[in-house]
Amino acid sequence: MSIETLAPRGRVTTVDLRSGVRVEVITVLWMAAEAAVALVAGVMAGSLLLTAFGLDSVIELISGAVLLRRLQAEANDASLGAVELAERLAAWVTGISLGLLCLYVLAGSIAGLVLAIHPEHSLPGIALSVAAVIAMPVLAWRKRTIAERIQSQALRADAACSMTCAWMAATLLVGLAASALFGWWWADSLAALAFLVWLVPETREALANARRGEVGCGCAKS
Repeated sequence: MSIETLAPRGRVTTVDLRSGVRVEVITVLWMAAEAAVALVAGVMAGSLLLTAFGLDSVIELISGAVLLRRLQAEANDASLGAVELAERLAAWVTGISLGLLCLYVLAGSIAGLVLAIHPEHSLPGIALSVAAVIAMPVLAWRKRTIAERIQSQALRADAACSMTCAWMAATLLVGLAASALFGWWWADSLAALAFLVWLVPETREALANARRGEVGCGCAKS
């Protein structure tokens, strides 16, 4: 997310920018709640899958908060210099955090399968995944609509992140449901490994963004 990702001020209305701010406020609040529920429920249930989902939510919370600051600064005609410094720091925090998350998921999944770790059932985790599967596509659609109006590449990328969150939530739901309904303890570790399908490309893109001085969750910018 760089200063060029938003359209020139004359082509964007204040109403549109404030709409972008509102949708990003919703994103930040959602990610904060999602991270809290997933991490607490994941630790209590001993679920690597749910804990990894919560950690990814923390990372998305960081990138969402930076984008929110950028949109607020643009809407208020404020100087973007301080925001750009925060972006560069957040870019590296995001990239490195995702890399560590990948290692955590890989090591934890292998250990879970080898040691036959049986996580407890987590009804809060199942409820959270269902809510995310429903809400994230709606939020992504709203972000894409506003991004077209304000010509924000960063907001388009954030919409892609919301869809990635929906797919990860679907994987979470399958893993937790399989464990709860059928007693397939190994489903937790296998579903956690499936997270790497999204996490590895996300990590590569986030690190590339950091080298360019940009920030984002690393999802495809479409």
